[in-house]
Amino acid sequence: MKPDGNFGWCRKILEVDLSDESIKEISPPYELLRCYLGGRGLGVRLVYDNGRVAPLSPDNLLVFAAGPLTGTPTPASGRASVVTRSPATGTIFDANAGGKFGYELKRAGFDAIVLKGRADRPVILEIEDDEVEIRNGDDLWGCNLKETIRIMRQQGTGSIAAIGRAGERLLSIASIGVDGSHYFARGGVGAVMGSKKLKAIRIKGNGRISIFDEDAFSHHRRTIQRMLVASPTIDKGLKVFGTPVLVKIAEWMGILPVDNFRGGKFDARPLYGSRLRSEHPSKRRACPSCPIGCKREERGGGELPEYETIAMFGPNLLNDDLDLIIEANRICNDYGIDTISSGSIIATHGISDPCEIPGLVEEIGEGKIRLKGEVGVKGLELPGYDPRRVMGLGFSYATSNRGGCHTRAYMVAPEILKKPKAIDPLTLSGKAGYVKVFQDRFAAVDSLVVCKFAFFGVSEEEYANIFTAVTGVEFRSEDLMMVGERIWNLERLYNIREGFGRADDTLPVHFFDGFSRDAFERTLDEYYAIRGWDENGVPKEETLMRLGLK
Repeated sequence: MKPDGNFGWCRKILEVDLSDESIKEISPPYELLRCYLGGRGLGVRLVYDNGRVAPLSPDNLLVFAAGPLTGTPTPASGRASVVTRSPATGTIFDANAGGKFGYELKRAGFDAIVLKGRADRPVILEIEDDEVEIRNGDDLWGCNLKETIRIMRQQGTGSIAAIGRAGERLLSIASIGVDGSHYFARGGVGAVMGSKKLKAIRIKGNGRISIFDEDAFSHHRRTIQRMLVASPTIDKGLKVFGTPVLVKIAEWMGILPVDNFRGGKFDARPLYGSRLRSEHPSKRRACPSCPIGCKREERGGGELPEYETIAMFGPNLLNDDLDLIIEANRICNDYGIDTISSGSIIATHGISDPCEIPGLVEEIGEGKIRLKGEVGVKGLELPGYDPRRVMGLGFSYATSNRGGCHTRAYMVAPEILKKPKAIDPLTLSGKAGYVKVFQDRFAAVDSLVVCKFAFFGVSEEEYANIFTAVTGVEFRSEDLMMVGERIWNLERLYNIREGFGRADDTLPVHFFDGFSRDAFERTLDEYYAIRGWDENGVPKEETLMRLGLK
């Protein structure tokens, strides 16, 4: 038996043109899947090939994509990606979410959904296996996410991706909610969905993903499972406290975003993960096939905030009231707006009393406050880590293809959590190479599609092995890294085509009081050289040839 692209992958993409309500299935070439895997990579290729478009035009694509491991019992594979051009940044943009959307997408027989055009009225896209219907969504237009999900669950089963009123209003911080507790967030992906007059997608699948070598798959699955359980960061941290475990660590390292990143003293003890756990008893929630279960939900059903939300509504606003943060998180999630950007916008707007926060969040969700956060990169507000004391993370903010973001290279792992090994966070020395490696690694991880948290206990080698077992395609860790490098360079080419360049690979000016601008520029030169780019950050012809991009 030879691999033919029908193991792991479904070899089908659903294309929906909302302008004329045409629906068709496309069979992607095997080589496309092998070179880009799925998820982020597949979406980036499709969006790049679509050419130059305005973010909110009908011609902009909105691609929902799963990976070759999605829908299998591979640990930590229960996620999906959305790729589009961002109305917030103008860059190519991908967002990643847990929940059952990717799982149901694959079980329905599709690797991706490509949405284009614009409906002439609000619509719902209903998918069950090969049955696809576009129906009227007037009854849900104007509803926020909680109400939308509630009504749709009364009408049928499956996974639901929907926008709230923020997406309908085309707010550049609008997100897409999944199943009531997960979010494709940042960059205004919800605004792109709203611009197409698409209120929601419901998808249900009844199929099964074919695995090339079941015995090898079972072996590698058990290996990954054991390694995840053995990781103290996962077993004693994320499993117990979720991401709020980082609050105490970030305070100790002096990297909380205090007072809109101005710095200063802030007592974060009232916001520790242990405090959240004791005052708000919760239950763990896990994505499909995930042994980590980092999501926290109050026993009464309310959502609890992640680290980023606590950081941006807490120290960022000089607020130590946990209940106010929980309420702000609830309002953001209901409207479908990004919590990081919302916290940054409120800091830019200014407050005299933390009690104003929930009301200001509502005003943002209603579109009454339309500001940009003043601390960002390429138009995307920075997340909750002050880069002056985690310099590799700061450098990754500057060079990120989607703007100020901690997840592109996820330097949180080596500089803060010391995984896979500790590196000095207080220097730029050697960081060009580290950032390049981590950017490529997580571009591939986002294309498999696997949760980044798994890499606190597992390396890409284990996932290359299980990818081979699932698809039959012989992959080693260096092959995954090559895929990641290819994706990163294609994203760079997209951004260059849209006018981005070296001048955009920088940080807000006040951060340079923490480290030398000259050292930063030297590190940028080194980074470009390691990547095979010229001094302006443009990939050289030989680099594109090596990666199969020319």
